[in-house]
Amino acid sequence: MTTLFLLVGLPGAGKTTKARRLAEEHRAIRLSPDEWMLPLFGLAEAEGKRDVIEGRLLSLGLQALRAGTDVVVDFGCWGRDERSAIRWLAASAGASCRLLYLPVDLDTQRARIAQRWAAAPDETFPMTEADILDGRTHFEEPDAVELAGHHLDAPPPAWPDWHAWAADRWPSFT
Repeated sequence: MTTLFLLVGLPGAGKTTKARRLAEEHRAIRLSPDEWMLPLFGLAEAEGKRDVIEGRLLSLGLQALRAGTDVVVDFGCWGRDERSAIRWLAASAGASCRLLYLPVDLDTQRARIAQRWAAAPDETFPMTEADILDGRTHFEEPDAVELAGHHLDAPPPAWPDWHAWAADRWPSFT
């Protein structure tokens, strides 16, 4: 059975470092929208284009899972609905899903973001203190039940299933 590794965490939590290690260890394809956004648009968010890229990457990831290749999703996945949708999509492709949460305290997050910007500004995005604090207020930390992977939430009432929710969330998802 193939596995989708879903990395969850805020900027500076170590997701990309962990994603690279997992991809190497499992000979998996690693999907990271940041690596597309910067060269294509020079921005982390560019008028909804990140959602388009994430949707295409998810479609590619599901194809890889069906073809027998493990996948590492390095999106951050701040919202529980995003994580539930991706877990459901992985299951619909016949794969298991391992949610890996990388918590980070505020001081460590600040230091890592500053270090990353100083060391490789052409490979990362600038983040202000306001950006960091705003992200922390919008992040939905996974609880023990979600981390255990034993329960999958139902989609919000407006959507018949997680596939429909994903197609709405990521406009280019098919």
